[in-house]
Amino acid sequence: MRRSKFQDYSPRIRQVELSDFDYDLPQDRIAQVPVEPRDHARLLVDQGRQKGHASIAHRQVFNLPEYLQAGDLLVVNDTRVIPGRLRLNRSSGGSVEVLLLDPLTPDSRRWSALVKPGGKLKDGEILRHLETSSECIFRGRLESGDSFEIELCFADDALTFLDRIGEIPLPPYITTALPQTDRYQTVYSRRPASAAAPTAGLHFTPELLQKIRDMKVDIARVELVVGLDTFQPIQTDNPLDHKMHTEFYAVDDEVMTRVQSAQRVVAVGTTAVRALESAASRDELSGRTNLFIHRGFNWQCVDLMMTNFHLPKTTLLLMIDAFIGDRWRDIYAQALENGYRFLSLGDTMLLNRHAEES
Repeated sequence: MRRSKFQDYSPRIRQVELSDFDYDLPQDRIAQVPVEPRDHARLLVDQGRQKGHASIAHRQVFNLPEYLQAGDLLVVNDTRVIPGRLRLNRSSGGSVEVLLLDPLTPDSRRWSALVKPGGKLKDGEILRHLETSSECIFRGRLESGDSFEIELCFADDALTFLDRIGEIPLPPYITTALPQTDRYQTVYSRRPASAAAPTAGLHFTPELLQKIRDMKVDIARVELVVGLDTFQPIQTDNPLDHKMHTEFYAVDDEVMTRVQSAQRVVAVGTTAVRALESAASRDELSGRTNLFIHRGFNWQCVDLMMTNFHLPKTTLLLMIDAFIGDRWRDIYAQALENGYRFLSLGDTMLLNRHAEES
């Protein structure tokens, strides 16, 4: 595997508490609609630490090429969000909301899912989509305990069925419907599989990608299917006791070869990071990963990370802490002070694991 030619600044492990990853996020700073055009969102550029404070530059995403170099490798997650939110009804008339997570069978007929109110449903109960009369069957709680099994009753195929009755799921903190559902898809998305978008990628346009290619920056695709952990806050007092759920990832062998020879690897989003570092640490190019990246992690692939601002007390914030150390706190504080928009539809950052500190 590729070894960085830079000094490794990964923070040393010390005792951590969940409060270490908390901060105050005002409700009005959670973006409800995306910026148009996509690449006009703000870009906070991490430049390390000077005189004890994070040094940053305030730019926009279309300025990203200024921070890339010929020989860099930009890695994107090309997963596509499925219309996996189903609004169904019981025979009694009560409403049921289903969020599909992972297929459990090769024909994608049975799925793991979040179900409200899953605890009140009976095994074998038929749930109906009123507008189309399509049906699903509730199959009870899975052994993991935090999700349920749903059977889709289709005569054609799963994606056609879901296109007919499903909706693109938005995170629960977004309460405004998007005028166009493809605005929650990246422009390079391919295989429909994920329960949520790899949101750092939402900022790219075809024109920006071409400009990056013209600089002789290589662009590679990986896949990580975004699943349950996107919706799971850390609930243990010691965040390192948090149990990660597995997610499917795939990295082509030729992509790992390009990683090894790249000047720098720039991962677009935490999901691209997890795919690359899973392939490296597991020495397996595809499979299911429960990789939990936190302080003391042995980075093998990623040098720079483009990522949105994350919720407090989440595994994503622990990954950022592992990547740049505790200067994330100063970066987040300056972002809030300067009016950045947070979370899935908000602004983004370019973080540098090797940035100098003084």
